[in-house]
Parts: sequence; structure tokens; C-alpha cells
Amino acid sequence: MADLPKLTFEHAGKRLAGEVARPAGDGPFPAVLVMASALGLGPHSRGAAILLAEQGYLAVATDMFGAGAYFEDPMTAGEDYSLLMTSPELLRARVVAWFETVAAHPDVDADRIAAIGYCFGGCCVLELARSGVDVKAVVSYHGILTSENPAAPGVIKGEVAAYCGGQDPYAPEDTIEGLHRELTAAGASHHITTFAQAKHSFTDIEASKHDHPGIAYDAIAHRVSWAGTLGLLETVFGR
Repeated sequence: MADLPKLTFEHAGKRLAGEVARPAGDGPFPAVLVMASALGLGPHSRGAAILLAEQGYLAVATDMFGAGAYFEDPMTAGEDYSLLMTSPELLRARVVAWFETVAAHPDVDADRIAAIGYCFGGCCVLELARSGVDVKAVVSYHGILTSENPAAPGVIKGEVAAYCGGQDPYAPEDTIEGLHRELTAAGASHHITTFAQAKHSFTDIEASKHDHPGIAYDAIAHRVSWAGTLGLLETVFGR
């Protein structure tokens, strides 16, 4: 996989280093933040960014941990992941910092930004929506759905999509129902899709290689959720 240009900035003492997949032609372009799992910025999120660039979006694979950190095994995700998950204000501030950094990019149409995220990244994009920034859509795939600071009524400005696995131990049925209640109470336009047999990390073709319980790739859930995402982006961006 080709190397992508870096997009770097400082946040809360961390030097964050994302990667930019730029479409052909002249900007400004609609943009999509691609937020990675607890593994960090690796082939999965980088590959999604490249696919989005091929669709005409400037896609930024974000780095939430610093220095473009990547972990091979989800059980070794490190202290930075734990810190963010136990510091909800820091987590939300960091995703907003990424949004603002991408919005300031000279090739980005700041009025047309969306975000997608996988696992931990799914949690991140939901926090971005809950922050109240003008993100046109967020898509969470097999994400962590709960929040210490649920959305207040009227705060969420864009469309929220969540694709969930019915056999995902990290997002059990009660949290899926809880997200629906939260978004309904907040008045947010949203849709939640549950694939009954899918497990955690169902979009990652490498998910099964570590043989961890409750984690596996699912081709149908992957392809259907991706097709839905492309349709959503085309609609909210008016393409």
C-alpha cells in the first residue's frame, strides 16, 4: 500500500500524525475523517481512506494516539487508548481538534465534512457528532456506543449512522437500544442497522487471524455497510 502524505499537529502534548488520501483534480473537496480502531492508524483505516479518495473525497486517516501509532494485536493497544477511554473530555476534544484541522486544510470544503470510524473509531465519530460541530454525517462501524456525555437535545447537526453486530460483545444489544434512545431524545436524524450474526470488527478482513472470541470478519456486513456509507455521503454532500 502506497505511503500517504502526513497531516500533523499538536494536541494535549501529543504530536498527532494522520495521513491524507487526495482525489484527482482540483479542490476544494468534500472531506471524510477515517477514525481507526484501538489498533491505531494501520492498513484497515488507510485502505478505507484510499477507497474514499477514489470516490472523490479528500479522506484523512486520523491518528488518535500520537506519532501514527499502530498495534498489531488488539489486546496490546497500549496506555494511550486506555487514557482516552477513561478521559471522555480529552477524547471529545481530540476528535474535535481533528475535525477543525481537516476543516482548515486548503483542499477541503469546510462546509462538507463527514466522519467514519471503526470500533474505537466508531466511538470517536459518535463523540464528534455529540460535540455539536457541523459534521454532515458520521458512520460508526461495530463501534462502542455509550458515552459519559450523551447528546443534548438539538446538538447533533448531521446524520448519524451506526452499523452494529448482533454478536458483538463490545456493543451488546442494550447499548444499541440505548444509542437509539439517546439519538431519539436528542432529535437527531439517524439509522441503526444490526447484522444479527456479525461479531466485533466485522469490516476488517484480518480480524479473525488472532482468534479472539467475539471478533471476526463478516463479508455481508462489511459490504452492505460500505454501500450504505457511500449512499449516505453522496446524499449529504449533494453529489
